[in-house]
Amino acid sequence: MAAETKEVQTTQVEPEEQKVAKRKLPKGRRYVGSKETFTYVLFDIAQSFNLDQNKTYYLTDVLVISYWWQAIISVVVSIWDIINDLFLASIVDRTNTRFGKFKPYLIIYALPGTIMAMIFWGMPVMFPETSGTYLPKIITYFVLQMLQNLATSLYEISKTGIIATITPDVFDRTRLINQANLFSSLVENIPNQVCTVLIDLVNHNKLKIKMTSLFVYMGVGTALGAGILALFFSFKVKERVLQSVEKPTFKGAVGSLFKSRPLMLLTISEFLSQFAVGTNISLYYISVLNAGSAKLIVGIPGMFVTYASYAYVDKLREKFSTRTLWAVGSHWGDFLYLGVYLFGSINKNYKKTVPMIAAFMMRETLWNFVYAMRKVVPEEIRNEAIDYGEWQNGYRTEAMAGVVKGLAKKLVATFTNGFSSALLGIIGYKQGLKPKQQSDRTERLLFTMTTLLPAVTGLIGIIPKLFYNIDSETRERMYKELAIRRAETAKELNKAHELEMAEASAEQK
Repeated sequence: MAAETKEVQTTQVEPEEQKVAKRKLPKGRRYVGSKETFTYVLFDIAQSFNLDQNKTYYLTDVLVISYWWQAIISVVVSIWDIINDLFLASIVDRTNTRFGKFKPYLIIYALPGTIMAMIFWGMPVMFPETSGTYLPKIITYFVLQMLQNLATSLYEISKTGIIATITPDVFDRTRLINQANLFSSLVENIPNQVCTVLIDLVNHNKLKIKMTSLFVYMGVGTALGAGILALFFSFKVKERVLQSVEKPTFKGAVGSLFKSRPLMLLTISEFLSQFAVGTNISLYYISVLNAGSAKLIVGIPGMFVTYASYAYVDKLREKFSTRTLWAVGSHWGDFLYLGVYLFGSINKNYKKTVPMIAAFMMRETLWNFVYAMRKVVPEEIRNEAIDYGEWQNGYRTEAMAGVVKGLAKKLVATFTNGFSSALLGIIGYKQGLKPKQQSDRTERLLFTMTTLLPAVTGLIGIIPKLFYNIDSETRERMYKELAIRRAETAKELNKAHELEMAEASAEQK
């Protein structure tokens, strides 16, 4: 009898932790279908379907905005960016509509965001052949940057949150990120590559078209195309991760994020990485080598390596820890740039087109061996950190998480971006000159700003990555417990909905 009693008691008091530990984390359930996956791929393409890689050249030598004004406006806009981010994130995190938390903002942004981008690239038509200090042009550029920043902040917050809520299954999310990065990499850089080739043809008088016309047509066209792709996704996407009934306050949302070690490490890493300063490599290719299309040529061998890198990224994740992959994927390129700088410094190779194309080609090829790693792993870490915050705090703060993670980054960028523009003036770069017309000193320092400077100043960002603390055991337990909590949240929301329906029915009677 005693033995029977003991057996009954043992069965009744099994702790909840043991029940959770016995459950298997479901793998491979696919929530996002093929059509929605296709729209997400298009959305991912839209993010880089632009001429931003040639933006420095456009501002400096085509639209001709004085680099001193670029530096001042960059600082002011960055401060404005920090201020509006926190309030926009608080608004988004407290949003709960029948369409979702982030979807409405993606739709709202589409039209004004596209129009402002088209105006930006169309400014040479509004201010033809004006100086870099022409005040109406400077004011227009400044106002446009302020408005674009406000709209883009709302868009970036919503874009960051949507991938964290599009599916509750971590494996489904990884599949989605993998496919989007793989397929979008086939076409996303085409506008910049075509533009780079056309810049060379214009500079070498092989194409009888003004440089301003080239940027206006291509800039406005890509802005319109990217806007249409993003809007298409915004209408089709569904949010499947339920938000908690309890909504975080502004103070609570900010405070909870500082308790999350993964998010803090992400924040510190972003902060330190922003101390990397330099200039866009396209400016070096065009001004020193007179070969803007070199950027396209050096990437040809690496293009094949890029696609192959997706074949072994899952195997690397099985063999190496997340922090190792994160550190290597993020900073392998910095070490390679050191090698390019040493080679370019020998016998003034940095002025020679063929040797430098070969050196940059080698660097790009070796760098792209970790392409999939640096694309997929950081994205998964960010989403994982958001889930970790929900596991700790009981509610999700995707918007505030994205903002806080980028806040320290933007604080530093406020000054480093302006400093990068000001550096062109410091090294004696003269705007509006034809390729190979800068002084020897300016060309040498421009090469240094392209290779050595960003590599050395960016390496400090590797330190916090080495302390990332979510291992496989913690991850497994976290998602098991989250699955239980989300099921309970769904029940609460259903009860609340039924109560609202009952109250509405009673009022009608």
